[in-house]
Amino acid sequence: MDGVTVLVLNQNYEPLNVCNVRRALVLVLRGKAEVLETAAAAVFHTARSTFALPSVIRLVHMIRRPRPKVRLTRKEIFARDGWACVYCGRATRDLTLDHVLPRHRGGPHTWENLVSACKPCNHKKAGRTPAEARMTMLHEPAMPRLSVYHGFFQYLGAQEEWRKFVPGYELPASAAG
Repeated sequence: MDGVTVLVLNQNYEPLNVCNVRRALVLVLRGKAEVLETAAAAVFHTARSTFALPSVIRLVHMIRRPRPKVRLTRKEIFARDGWACVYCGRATRDLTLDHVLPRHRGGPHTWENLVSACKPCNHKKAGRTPAEARMTMLHEPAMPRLSVYHGFFQYLGAQEEWRKFVPGYELPASAAG
């Protein structure tokens, strides 16, 4: 039973989270959830009965939760900008963070003020704004929108029975055929 994961759906079939099989069994046995899919040939034996291990469960009552937000990290900024410099467009893994309005001039450490820059462009811009340095950005920085399903995609390669409950999942081209 260790390492077995279960997809937890809200009452409206929206994916909520992933839990371990023990937590899922407790929810089902207490009447707080129902089993929609079971794990292939996996069972749990008690002294008096045998249960098929759940793979997907749905809560009986609706749970309200806030939408997840992307954390402001270097890696997320580089990913938002496509691992490329926003000034020259050069794709490289050797990027630096650049504050559009420099920190020493009151520029905040926010999604809207941070961009990816290659080292030559960052040195050229120095402690100036892009306009002062006569540099243009290929796109305006903004906070990326996180898909509700962002946390579930890592499991979908192995958990085939989960795919129909996670909209937007497409099988990679190499495995589709």
